[in-house]
Amino acid sequence: MSLKKKPTTGMKDILPREMEIRDYVIGQIKETYRTFGFQSIETPCVEHIENLNSKQGGENEKLIFKILKRGQKLNLDTAKTELDLVDGGLRYDLTVPLSRYYANNVNELPSPFKALQMGNVWRADRPQRGRFRQFMQCDIDILGEPTFLAEIELILATTTLLGKLDFKNFTIRINNRKILKGMAKYCGFPQESYDDVFIILDKMDKIGMEGVEAELLQSGYEPEAVEKCKTLFETVTNDRDGVLYMKETLADCLEEGVAEDLITILSTVEEVKQADFRIVFDPTLVRGMSYYTGPIFEIAMDEFGGSVGGGGRYDEMIGKFTGNDVCACGFSIGFERIVMLLLEREFQVPTAADKKAYLIDKKASPELIRKVIEKAGQERAKGVQISISMMKKNKKFQKEQLQAEGYKEIEEFFEN
Repeated sequence: MSLKKKPTTGMKDILPREMEIRDYVIGQIKETYRTFGFQSIETPCVEHIENLNSKQGGENEKLIFKILKRGQKLNLDTAKTELDLVDGGLRYDLTVPLSRYYANNVNELPSPFKALQMGNVWRADRPQRGRFRQFMQCDIDILGEPTFLAEIELILATTTLLGKLDFKNFTIRINNRKILKGMAKYCGFPQESYDDVFIILDKMDKIGMEGVEAELLQSGYEPEAVEKCKTLFETVTNDRDGVLYMKETLADCLEEGVAEDLITILSTVEEVKQADFRIVFDPTLVRGMSYYTGPIFEIAMDEFGGSVGGGGRYDEMIGKFTGNDVCACGFSIGFERIVMLLLEREFQVPTAADKKAYLIDKKASPELIRKVIEKAGQERAKGVQISISMMKKNKKFQKEQLQAEGYKEIEEFFEN
């Protein structure tokens, strides 16, 4: 039986051209986020299965790659449930691991703590354009900051990064989970059904208001509640006036200060932003994770046709580890989708270093080879990027390949 050469479904090999862009984007991420005070951390890729199954990850909890117990702990004969077989899983995002990390190391961390975390995550999802089963996530989180300053800093840091990568005319959509709950209460939906209502509402951009109305009715909700919901969303606008409209309409169903804080985030970001983008109030934005407790946001790009990042406030997650709630807010960019868009643009990584290629004749003596290597060392010490290779029979094609890789200067060495 021959071994399989293709990667497993939903995973991919990364060729040098893409790897160059990935390395560049990672460098820009670290450089930009550090100017906002974020510090790099790392967490293990394997998490306790109890943490991953804690009812906080929404649909992602159905997509966990689970890990069997090992050695004597694995007893197939006596196992009755899945938990008898499994004790760990590959992380499906970076937020749950960050919460565990913070709870475990809080005494050694500053407050507020601004974390930058990058790493692969795994979801047993259906692969499609821009969606893989193994993919890199890039998160920034602020832990211990209860005010809207956290949301403003996260949005500004993320949009500044995208601006540096030459993305323009994208949109930051923002909402608040408390507005969604106020809306559900105002319309008369049963409290125990809020999450189900939100899942249907989240389809608004795909199936429109008529589709949402039909699905709510098919799910058995009262026509009066559905009609109220329809009227609300057909009337509200996607600006600060829309937030005020929600405040006035929802009245006692909305917590005090929620609308004012959202308006402050919208206006502050608009006034001080350094990149070319729009920030809008989107009352239909839900975000799939059930752990969100306050403001939520997403990045929409027309050239992708969907979201390329998102996040929000999750003030109750860390408390599940410590017993005491900690204010927390995070923003994740879709690293793989950003890289994909740059590849489709035929993006060229800017480099300050000169790139030279040395081609050595196959008949060259060891002495000539030594001299070429010595010369390359001297050039590298000056910051020049040097590639050395033996000259191939089809030299013309070899040189074309090197030029395609960015080696503008190619020097040939022959024996005298």
